Amino acid sequence: MKLIVGLGNPGTEYTKTRHNIGWRVLDALNLDFHAEKKFQAEVAKQNDVLWCKSHTFMNNSGIAVRALAEYYHIPTTNILVIHDDKDIPFGLIRVRSNGSSGGHNGVQSIIQHLGTQEFGRIRIGVLNDSPIHDTADFVLNRFSKEEEVQIAKIISTTKHILENSIIQNTLAHTDYSIFR
Repeated sequence: MKLIVGLGNPGTEYTKTRHNIGWRVLDALNLDFHAEKKFQAEVAKQNDVLWCKSHTFMNNSGIAVRALAEYYHIPTTNILVIHDDKDIPFGLIRVRSNGSSGGHNGVQSIIQHLGTQEFGRIRIGVLNDSPIHDTADFVLNRFSKEEEVQIAKIISTTKHILENSIIQNTLAHTDYSIFR
């Protein structure tokens, strides 16, 4: 079984923020998510894939991920996390099979709770041309109108990456440039 986690924050005030791009990808899959209080997450199951939107807020994402991984006996190498990355330009998607948190608190929480960096990531670039004075403010802000128009293409490409990694049962280190 595989566990695919879209990172984000619960609550309507966060719905279209940069930090919730992981949730938006999962929402676009039109899966039947339901709340699972014991995991503190929304979960959907499709064949041998478990999809998760943690409700522990971004900085505590590891709580839900660890609970699901332990309950379903999912090895960390079968976990894939989809998240925003403020250090990657908007329109670039970076796929990695492991690595550090890169300063992302949600990913750091997962590393701490799993005790390893050995899980896959789909990092979606959210950096634009405006200066970042405060990281939290930046990632908790919404995309600009111009960026929002392009989000559908980013989500579509991410869905394609997900489908290929599930079918091929592999996750290659790759960069996908959407607009450049």
